Amino acid sequence: MAWVIVVVFVILLLTGLFTVKQQSIAIVERFGRYLKASKAGLNFKIPLIDQIAGRVNLRVQQLDVQVETKTKDNVFVFVIVSVQYFVPAEKAVDAFYKLQNPQEQITAYVFDTVRARVPAVNLDQLFEMKDDIATAVKAELDTVMDDFGYAIVKALVTDINPDEKVKVSMNEINAAQRLREAAIQQAEADKIRVVKAAEGEAESKALQGQGIANQRKAIIEGLKESVENFSSAVNGVNSQDVMNLVMMTQYFDTIKELGMSGKNSTILIPHGPGGMTDMSDQIRNAMITAEQVNKASTKSA
Repeated sequence: MAWVIVVVFVILLLTGLFTVKQQSIAIVERFGRYLKASKAGLNFKIPLIDQIAGRVNLRVQQLDVQVETKTKDNVFVFVIVSVQYFVPAEKAVDAFYKLQNPQEQITAYVFDTVRARVPAVNLDQLFEMKDDIATAVKAELDTVMDDFGYAIVKALVTDINPDEKVKVSMNEINAAQRLREAAIQQAEADKIRVVKAAEGEAESKALQGQGIANQRKAIIEGLKESVENFSSAVNGVNSQDVMNLVMMTQYFDTIKELGMSGKNSTILIPHGPGGMTDMSDQIRNAMITAEQVNKASTKSA
């Protein structure tokens, strides 16, 4: 009979042992009244008298809340807020007895805070105020949830989703804006190319004109020098005679160059009898002037 009592005692003793996992606390009650909070490890309770009422998770948990609301410019949006929270070990009893469903409580306050702030701003401003909304949510939850034994780690606005029709409109507006900017950039590039080309052409023409002017200046200087030399060396020869001789010399040089070029098969000469007479007179006068020059050169030698 004694061994039966021992066996029963051992069984009861074993049933009184229980373990608590890491990052959790077991709430023990005696006759329905709170007795103690058992921490991680092996613990003991009196069988049939003490009961484990529940366990409190001490890990950081995250709750994602999606709030549908409307902005100041009448755009319906879904604001997704992520709240990270945990139960401090010293407040595990308050968290267990004071609040039955912390997720519902957090969700309610997130809804209240978001719907109080979002309708006061436009859609464009809402994207810029994500951090402000998250800060307001955390401040509100810090005050409320601390009384229930919960601590708020962080609150984040993870996403803002406008209505699908609004998304399509926003994409079209952004695409049109990008196309407009690209067109402006292309127009500016074309303008720069046209301006540079015009500047280059103007500079080229300026240089070309300067070259022609210099060439003409050199020709004039040469003709002036030729006239002065002829006038001083030959008596009775005026500037017109000298110019006739020079023009005839250039004429014959041109005829010679045309004849030596294999690409030319036609030579233009004066078409009328008067033109031929003028040419003959010019040739004769040039020959006379040249003979006078030769004589003057011989005498001076």
